[in-house]
This record gives sequence, structure tokens and C-alpha cells, in this order.
Amino acid sequence: MDVSLISIGNSKGIRLSKTVIEKYNLQDTIELILEKDYIILKPKTSSRKGWDKAFKKMHENGDDKSLMADVFEDENFEEWS
Repeated sequence: MDVSLISIGNSKGIRLSKTVIEKYNLQDTIELILEKDYIILKPKTSSRKGWDKAFKKMHENGDDKSLMADVFEDENFEEWS
């Protein structure tokens, strides 16, 4: 797909069609990746996207239990005083 550069103040930009924006779920911010001989535009995603649903499912399945005890039987707290 060819796109034209358009003037935006002292800079240049590109205009993306509504179809492209919707297809790739582009929001207010996109990631710009500069590779050798390429410029890649990528939808910006939250690094923790979907964690809330995953944690809820873990809780429902009982998978959110601690694998280790917080305190060990032979732990001596007096030495930390």
C-alpha cells in the first residue's frame, strides 16, 4: 500500500485509513520500530493487558495459592532484632 507524506507543521506524517485503524485496533499511541531499511508501525498494547482476567481465573481454579510458606518452622526472628 502506498501512502503519501503530509505536512504537519514543520514535520511530515502519514494518514491511515479508517479500515487500517480498525483492522489493527490502533488507538491514540502506536509503537514505531526502526529496523534496517524498514519502519514498522505496531499497535501499542499494555504490558499487563488481560492480567485481571487471568488472575480472576486463577483464583476461581484455586491456582493462586502460595507455593511456599511465608515463615519456615526453623526461622529465628530474634537474630533480626
